[in-house]
Amino acid sequence: MDLQLASFITAGALVVLGLYGFFFVDNVIKKIIALSIISNSVNLTLVAMGYKEGGYVPIYIPTVEFQIFSKEMAYPLPQALVLTNIVIGASMLAVMLALSIVFYKKYKTLKTSVILKED
Repeated sequence: MDLQLASFITAGALVVLGLYGFFFVDNVIKKIIALSIISNSVNLTLVAMGYKEGGYVPIYIPTVEFQIFSKEMAYPLPQALVLTNIVIGASMLAVMLALSIVFYKKYKTLKTSVILKED
């Protein structure tokens, strides 16, 4: 099986797993973990899209001619998007975990069924 195809299949399985955890699990922390899994599957998809079999790392190499380098180079844009997504994902994870602490202090539980029923 092709590595790129295997990455896409794995990313799809992670999205399904994350969506199941987000919609059907009754715990705030587990829902946050599910969202993190979905975010990581998006990262895997982007890396798989930028993969090029036998391609060069997108760093300028002086010994390789520019014409060959430009044809054989892996795509650098998905890698930059993944780095940006990792930073944004870490920030969002910190905010969501902080909110879960607030929920726990207010409701003394992390069950969403209890939190959503009380006003």
